[in-house]
Amino acid sequence: MVLKIFFPQCCNKADSGLLVGRWIPGQNSAVVLAVIHYPFIPGQVKQYIHQMRGQSGVDLTVLGSWSMPKEGQEGMESFLRDLSTIFPQGQWLQLSREMGKIGFGCHVLTRDQNGKLLQQEKELKEGGGGEKGEGKKGGKGGEGKKGGGEKGGTKKGGEKKGEEKKVEGEKGGGEKDKVIFIHYEQRKVMLSQLHPIENGVPDPQTESQLPQVFGTVCQSEPLFFLDKYDDSPVKLTHWQSEGREGSIIVELMKQASTPVCLLTTWILTLWTSLCSSRILNVRPMRFISSKLSTCVQLSYRTEHLQTVCSPTRATAHNHFMRKANISVSFFVDVCLGLLLVWWMYRENRIGKLANTLVPAADHVAKELEELLQWLMGAPAGLKMNRALDQVLGRFFLYHIHLWISYIHLMSPFVEMILWYVGLSACLGLTFALSLLSDITALLTFHIYCFYVYGARLYCMTVYGLSSLWRLFRGKKWNVLRQRVDSCSYDLDQLFIGTLLFTILLFLLPTTALYYLVFTLLRLVVVMFQGVVHLSVDFINSFPLFAMGLRLFRSYRLAEGVKFRVLCEEPGTPLHLMMDINPLKVSSVVQTYRTPTYSCYPKDSWLALCKKLFLGELIYPWRHKTTKID
Repeated sequence: MVLKIFFPQCCNKADSGLLVGRWIPGQNSAVVLAVIHYPFIPGQVKQYIHQMRGQSGVDLTVLGSWSMPKEGQEGMESFLRDLSTIFPQGQWLQLSREMGKIGFGCHVLTRDQNGKLLQQEKELKEGGGGEKGEGKKGGKGGEGKKGGGEKGGTKKGGEKKGEEKKVEGEKGGGEKDKVIFIHYEQRKVMLSQLHPIENGVPDPQTESQLPQVFGTVCQSEPLFFLDKYDDSPVKLTHWQSEGREGSIIVELMKQASTPVCLLTTWILTLWTSLCSSRILNVRPMRFISSKLSTCVQLSYRTEHLQTVCSPTRATAHNHFMRKANISVSFFVDVCLGLLLVWWMYRENRIGKLANTLVPAADHVAKELEELLQWLMGAPAGLKMNRALDQVLGRFFLYHIHLWISYIHLMSPFVEMILWYVGLSACLGLTFALSLLSDITALLTFHIYCFYVYGARLYCMTVYGLSSLWRLFRGKKWNVLRQRVDSCSYDLDQLFIGTLLFTILLFLLPTTALYYLVFTLLRLVVVMFQGVVHLSVDFINSFPLFAMGLRLFRSYRLAEGVKFRVLCEEPGTPLHLMMDINPLKVSSVVQTYRTPTYSCYPKDSWLALCKKLFLGELIYPWRHKTTKID
């Protein structure tokens, strides 16, 4: 067996005293948390440990003694050793540090079943040495004692004068007992969150040693509140013993956060009650608000603020990280929005944009007119159905003229509209991008209408041809069973079907060409809106706080640990240094990414190509708003 002692680096030079920590259940391991300095009163030590045990919920106990050589304290080691009778434990650790050596000496004292101390004091040689060790058994206790490197019998403590009992030893078959010291940085371990699985989901069956060590140090935070400036009869050495960390700015923000959260919660309550009123829940209003990116983003930010300003304290790590990521994302979003407002209103860029917008719309309309004139002729040398070509061309040209009239009617108000729309960026860059998406949809509404007309006409033609093709083969589509069944047709049905199939087949190139052209235009608009939506989703969902911890305090998000040899001196146990392995960047994003309400389709490329081939409409939104993780 190997006894592993997790020892904090901050206690390496602590004064002599008692070791406070916890034995890990089910593991032959101990976690040292602090050193109580001499002088002390044992009764006060017991009372203090009992108090800390109640506050932290950790089974704290006195693990043993710590001896640091100092002038005038030559008998300190034997005095601390005798304290094992006051603090009875199954195993009593005696750690001592010698002058001129980095490693510690370790003695392990154990008790038998009657509670009597068996003074099995064996100098533990370094692990991995060449000497052959022997395991020892207590004469009455039957418990295996740790030794290594040299043979020796043990005497029962408190035996009568002249009476001596030897402890029978039996060889361990070539395997010798060891003690390994694992040094750790207490501050980093306490502040870190261990992620045992790559995707961040903890395994409920994990009973390994490492999570218990991290959990013990993290839950023992009340033990670290006592520093050297406190008027307490008990003095300790731990990572905050020289003074507790604090910030005046953080404390002021904590004091100011309560009234700010109450005010924000009250405003959000009024806003949600207004949004849930009957007037805004009418079916047309509800449909329009679900399709406008600005309304979706507004509801999303409202939910975010409700989460951040919730009076419920974030006790779980995931809840805390969600609140922190939302807060940092909202702060960065507002800062970027204010920067955009400053840039837009600095040199009257709003007026320049308004003066550019109307001519740009006219130019797009003129280009569409030239495109339709090209389609009404012989595009790329193709011979089209002239009658259908002229009808479709004039139909679309009429819509373009209506659109130009609408643009010129709105041109006097464009600058004023842009002026007030630009102020919405004060709510965040995501609001400005959402408004940009909605404005793009309004300015390209005629392209959307052309696409819908062409897609519907092409879809009717394709489905008509497929149905008439089944008629040629003596088949029909069974609507009830959703399958193709055999069917017998008479001569008149076959004749009419042949005529209709011929007509639709010769009209297909004309309808397909118009559908292809307007589908390409529509895809350009959808791709632009998709980039805008991706930018909004990136700002909303990217875990900025978690990524900041990963970059600047990588130990806060731990994926595991690594060990390196710290000291390997003769006559001392093996000393290892435990360093924290930070979580991978991809795992950080995957674990702490905020769920979003995505407004763009999640279809595969195959499904998208199938929709384009069959003439089904492609929307830049989902028909049912679902939460995407």
